[in-house]
Amino acid sequence: MTDQPETLAWDSKARRVVTLWVPLGIFIFILLFPFYWMTVTAFKPDGELYDFSNNNPFWVHSPTLAHINKLLFETSYPKWLWTTMLVAIGSTFLSLVASALAAYAVQRLRFKGSDYVGLAIYLAYLVPPSILFIPLATMVVQLGLFDSPLALILVYPTFLIPFCTWLLIGYFKSIPYELEECALIDGATRLQILTKITLPLAVPGLISAGIFAFTLSWNEFIYALAFIQSSENKTVPVAILTELVTGDVYQWGALMAGSLLGSLPVVIFYSFFVDYYVSSLTGAVKE
Repeated sequence: MTDQPETLAWDSKARRVVTLWVPLGIFIFILLFPFYWMTVTAFKPDGELYDFSNNNPFWVHSPTLAHINKLLFETSYPKWLWTTMLVAIGSTFLSLVASALAAYAVQRLRFKGSDYVGLAIYLAYLVPPSILFIPLATMVVQLGLFDSPLALILVYPTFLIPFCTWLLIGYFKSIPYELEECALIDGATRLQILTKITLPLAVPGLISAGIFAFTLSWNEFIYALAFIQSSENKTVPVAILTELVTGDVYQWGALMAGSLLGSLPVVIFYSFFVDYYVSSLTGAVKE
């Protein structure tokens, strides 16, 4: 009888390992292994990179900075990085401004049919970007924006605004209406209520929407490939694939170094605001 509590405790620990830690470990491995492979490949010399029979493919024996040096000083990678940053920040700013105004109008003004308008805005996000490609391409050419980063800054909000608006609608819903009613009684305008009450209280939601918009803008490939032609105006996801491949020869070291350096800004940006991101998603779906 004295061994029964110990047996139950052991069974509980074993069950926890099988149901929690093993699936979590598998998930973390699948998630982080590509980043590990990029890092290993970026610091491998060509001799180790192409000779797996005499070198361990999962480890670096003689690390080198040759690939990073080539990427930074023999290509236009700094220019590609700057263009990507400009496009991501510009499209994120436009999307947040439009989404905040739309979400406030749908959720806080309480007009007839506002719920259906909010649903329609979210359904617009479900439209595949490839369907919008042809009309957007026509507009970009007619406006003379082809091969310009401005084309991407204006095009990306077409798929960023719907989701950001839906996210902010859910967050605005969690803010008490009494605060706005008191402000209206005191003579505040709707614009003053938005800028001085609602938006300050919705900072976590704005940060979450900003992370979403920035990440998608940074990683977007289809529109950047179609609307940008010149090498100096390309974004990082397109440039490392089109400029670092010569015919059928892939410069794997430079490719992986470009992918690794290109993913760092998003990782750093996300790491600072992960708590706000989680809290805003909770506020968006709890009702």
